[in-house]
Amino acid sequence: MDRGRMTDDWNNVHPNPNQLRWHPFDIPSMKDHAVDFVQGLSTVCGAGDPMSRHGAAIYIYTCNSPMGDRCFYSSDGDFLIVPQQGSLLITTEFGRILVDPNEICVIQLGMRFNVSVTGESRGYVVEVFDGHFQLPDLGPIGANGLANPRDFLTPVAWYEDREVQGFEVISKYQGHLFRALQDHSPFDVAAWHGNYCPYKYNLKNFMVINAVAFDHADPSIFTVLTCQSNKPGTAILDFVIFPPRWGVTDKTFRPPYYHRNCMSEFMGLILGKYEAKEAGFQPGGCTLHSMMTPHGPDAQCFEKASNEDLTPVRVADGTMVLDGKHLPHNVQQKTVH
Repeated sequence: MDRGRMTDDWNNVHPNPNQLRWHPFDIPSMKDHAVDFVQGLSTVCGAGDPMSRHGAAIYIYTCNSPMGDRCFYSSDGDFLIVPQQGSLLITTEFGRILVDPNEICVIQLGMRFNVSVTGESRGYVVEVFDGHFQLPDLGPIGANGLANPRDFLTPVAWYEDREVQGFEVISKYQGHLFRALQDHSPFDVAAWHGNYCPYKYNLKNFMVINAVAFDHADPSIFTVLTCQSNKPGTAILDFVIFPPRWGVTDKTFRPPYYHRNCMSEFMGLILGKYEAKEAGFQPGGCTLHSMMTPHGPDAQCFEKASNEDLTPVRVADGTMVLDGKHLPHNVQQKTVH
């Protein structure tokens, strides 16, 4: 079936090392036509390919309607879903999960799910083709900190015994979409046990650890989940957030300093304003800074931070920023605007 604006084929895409920024993606109006979660998926950037089971892809979803008698599953990798506008009621074979903005949900490889929305909705999706998402090693932090295991929630079993003529099952396999029809709902699992299941996490529960004397900790200190590669110390993708916190360092330029990365950096804004890019970077938009491309705060942020008194201040109150660090990514040309 037609995969719309989704792609995992980067072989014919010319690399673009420039700093890129996207305005918030338009959400289709119900007055025009109904668009569900799968129909509203658009690839922004990616690397590798699902056939070799190596790499990742980043999507934006924009939708206005529930999926109805349809379900979707990916045979290529785990889906990490980040709602930015509108709540998602996700029905899985394991039960139902309500995911609000400022929460995330992971639907692992092969799990069938259906997404219902109550209005115009938008958000981000990260798919990893290697392994699975896991908590980062805490090292000298010890047992407690960052995203604590106790705060991850799994669904309670829920099922329906419902006959449906022509229930559509959509499979994403090697970057392509396939469909099959069956005569009943797939959400008929009465009970389950084990540890391979979908889960959600409220980003407000992230226990921030940061520099409290001078200088900056590496942004990896804000890692919520990671998907590790076979190379020790190197991730396929780190899912990082910049949450509300205190800024207290002395003799320090407190905003993110000007830098280059050994990994590409994709950033989205869930709500509020990002401290280093208050103008132009809006909720529902995104940026991409490719490997070794210089970037940092805008001029307004630089002037403000260079002249402010270094007293303890709250940083990013009412804001939540997601940051994905990953392989060198190519950009889907249809999304460049």
